[in-house]
Amino acid sequence: MRVIAGSARGTPLKALPGTAVTRPTLDRVKEGMFSSVQFLLPGARVLDLFAGSGQLGIEALSRGAAQCTFVELSRPAAEVVRANCRAAGVADRAAVTVTDAFTFLKHARGPFDIVLLDPPFGHGTLPAVLDRLEPLLSPNAAVLAESEPDAALPPVCGALALLRQYRYGKILVTRYGREET
Repeated sequence: MRVIAGSARGTPLKALPGTAVTRPTLDRVKEGMFSSVQFLLPGARVLDLFAGSGQLGIEALSRGAAQCTFVELSRPAAEVVRANCRAAGVADRAAVTVTDAFTFLKHARGPFDIVLLDPPFGHGTLPAVLDRLEPLLSPNAAVLAESEPDAALPPVCGALALLRQYRYGKILVTRYGREET
């Protein structure tokens, strides 16, 4: 696993062994995700919820995001995120919070321009998270959610609408944004 573009391109990233806590995102999935928001990245405020190894938020920072808040429930995984941020040279623009996603969302202050969601698969977490994101989003925010292809995702969730879906084998990436009024 490595950073694929930007200032930290090629930096190897570590992850906890096994898939119980982290599930690294494939390079081709990351490339697709970040291509879809490339014009929003410069100067963006990013939220990497369910951070795992931090690879998605680090990729955003490497590509020009101003700052990233990483949220991870596992303390060992959060330490890996911190180490990966240092290795990629982006630690000065990173904040790592050890808590569960729902507690964070209840107390967080936005706004965020890009939200990266890669929760554990098979638990139906995404609809509940999407429902709580709206107050934390900037007007033109993009939400990128990684899931299994058969995940039940709502077409509309408050003011967020499903804008586009991209399938990469066993991974589905869904982009949400504010509904046009």
